[in-house]
Amino acid sequence: MGKPGTDVYVVGVGMTRFGIHIDRDIRDMCEEALFEAMQDAGAYPDDIEVGYVGTVGLAWDAPIMTGQIVFEQVGITGIPITRVENACGSGSNAVREAWLALQSGLYDVALAVGVEKLTSPSPDQYQMLSRLGGADLMLEGSMGFFPPGVFSMAALRHMEQYGTTREQIAQVAVKNNYHGSLNPKAHYQKPVTLEQVLNSRPVSYPLNVLDCCPISDGCAAIILCGADVAKRFTGKPVRILAAAQRSGTYKDDADLRADTTQRAAKEAYEMAGLGPGDIDLAEVHDCFTFAEIQHYEDLGFCKMGEGGRFVEEGLTGNPSIIEEAFRPKMRYCWRHLSA
Repeated sequence: MGKPGTDVYVVGVGMTRFGIHIDRDIRDMCEEALFEAMQDAGAYPDDIEVGYVGTVGLAWDAPIMTGQIVFEQVGITGIPITRVENACGSGSNAVREAWLALQSGLYDVALAVGVEKLTSPSPDQYQMLSRLGGADLMLEGSMGFFPPGVFSMAALRHMEQYGTTREQIAQVAVKNNYHGSLNPKAHYQKPVTLEQVLNSRPVSYPLNVLDCCPISDGCAAIILCGADVAKRFTGKPVRILAAAQRSGTYKDDADLRADTTQRAAKEAYEMAGLGPGDIDLAEVHDCFTFAEIQHYEDLGFCKMGEGGRFVEEGLTGNPSIIEEAFRPKMRYCWRHLSA
C-alpha cells in the first residue's frame, strides 16, 4: 500500500481519435484507449487497484454503469469503480479522484478514463436538454439561457468594458484549429482563417459556429501510481505537482464572471510552488472561443482585460513550441494506430 501524501506519477496514457464515430460504441472506444494506456505503462489488468470514469452518461449502450462495463472489456474487474459526472470537467475530475485515492495511501495504482458518445443515432429529449444545459434547466433552461448565450453575454460585456474585439475572439479559433491540424487525434484537422471564423454561421452574437466546440465522440485514459511503485512500470513517470478543484459561489456578479478558475489556479500554484510565469505550456478549456480569453486572465497569464490582446499578439500559439511539444508524440500515436 502507498503512504498518505505520497507523490503521484503518470506512467501511461492512451486516447482515441476524437470526432463523429457513428460506427463505434463506447465499449469499442474505451477498449482502444485503455489498451493503449496499459501498453504505454507496461501494465496489466491485475495492476489496477481502483478506477474512475468521467462521463455525462449519454451513451445509449452504457448509460449508467459506464465504468464497470468498459473496464470489463479489458479484463479489469473486482475493484472499486466510480463514475464521475461534472459537465465539461468530468474527465479531469476523474483524474483528480484517482490522484486523491493514491494520495490517501489506500491504493498504489489507479486508472482514470474520460469518455463521451455524443452522436447517438436517436437522442431523446432528455439527452438533448442535457447536452444543451450545463446548469439549472428549471430556471435558466426554461428561459433559453444555455451555454452559447452565457458566453456570448460575457463576451459582449468584456468587449464593452475592455475594448476586446470580435477579431481577437475569433483568433482563438484560428490558433486552436492550427494546433488541431498537427494532431491526428483531434476532431478538427484543418486550419481555418480569420475570415472563415468571422463569416461562419451565427450562433449567439458575437459567437459563430466556428467559435463553438463540436459535438464529439472519443475516449482518453491515464494510469497513475505512487512513487514507491513507479519503477514497476516501463512508462516514463511524470509527477503530478498539483490538482485543484473549486465550485462557484452563486453570488451575483455584474461582470458575468466567476472567480472559480482564479481560486482553483491559486490553490494549484501554491501546491506546486509555482506561478503563472513558470508555465511553458497550458491546455486551456475552449468550449467557446471567449472562454479561453477569460481563462488567460483568470490563470494569471495576463492582466484582467488584456486577454484579447494576449491572443492577438501571438503569445498563446508559438508554432515552434507546439510542434516541438506534440509532433513526436503524435507521430508515434499515428504509427501505433495504423500498425
